[in-house]
Amino acid sequence: MKLLYPTSIKLNLEEKLKGLDVTPIAYDPAKPFPDEHVDADFLVTWANTKDNLRDAVARMNNLRWIQSLAAGPNDVLSAGFDQSRITVTSGSGLHNLPVAEHALGLLLTACRRFHEMRDCQVQRKWAKHLCGDPTIPANMFSTLRNAEILIWGYGNIAKTLTPYLKALGANVRGIAREQGTRDGVEVFTVDQLPTLLPTIDALVMILPGSETTRHALNAERLSYMREHSWVVNVGRGTSVDEEALYEALTKGQIGGAALDVFETEPLPESSKLWSAPNLVVSPHAAGNRPLGSEDLIRENLELLIGGKALKNVMPGTGPQNKL
Repeated sequence: MKLLYPTSIKLNLEEKLKGLDVTPIAYDPAKPFPDEHVDADFLVTWANTKDNLRDAVARMNNLRWIQSLAAGPNDVLSAGFDQSRITVTSGSGLHNLPVAEHALGLLLTACRRFHEMRDCQVQRKWAKHLCGDPTIPANMFSTLRNAEILIWGYGNIAKTLTPYLKALGANVRGIAREQGTRDGVEVFTVDQLPTLLPTIDALVMILPGSETTRHALNAERLSYMREHSWVVNVGRGTSVDEEALYEALTKGQIGGAALDVFETEPLPESSKLWSAPNLVVSPHAAGNRPLGSEDLIRENLELLIGGKALKNVMPGTGPQNKL
């Protein structure tokens, strides 16, 4: 059996897959597949171009399983693969620590004003306005101590992030499909946003990309937020109405925003977001370090060989969702 893996991430599968009847072969995810390898049984994807995936759809007729290393493999699911025949598994869990770490960094940037310090450094200016005690003004998001943080999309990444926020003294609540208590954190539903948003210092968005989450943060919901509140988005760019966010920032309706994801990436030079006040642009860097990829690939191959259901199967893919 032949497994193709991308050169867009460093993987030592030759060593990791020893003992299995599988031959791992590296491929360039930005180019068409070599003719001699279109007979592959399994495909690992990470940062593949649309053209590359279309090429796989058109020519890789033996594919039975695709292991995406993305937490949400929207690129694979929308590429046109025969999902009744091919099982697609996600990289859920691989990004929990990196994305949580990045979200924490953006929150610290927001409250400690690291972006302003860097701007002043570039101009060779001493950021004197940041030298006082930043915890005094009641109308500022200036510390995580006693800060009210709301995480919209309270899943595995949020569960990883929350202990770090609590360790720094923050109060954390969540938004998910179902209300309840998860590991001691109160989780509410979307219909309670009008009540919750006016009480928070920062909103962390970790929503998946879908039609139901498109522009979930819109002008109406932004209007509920306080003047000092920040928005941090490490989920999907489509979940934020960028025009509404720009208006909220320029009018001073909210304190600022730190975005790692955007509707169009890379963010076009023509985007108004570049000049929006108190906006930190992060180049979709939160989830670019999936941890444990080799172990997940090995685990799923062993499950496959053993005739068992795979881990992280995307609903509706594969023959009865298993190989």
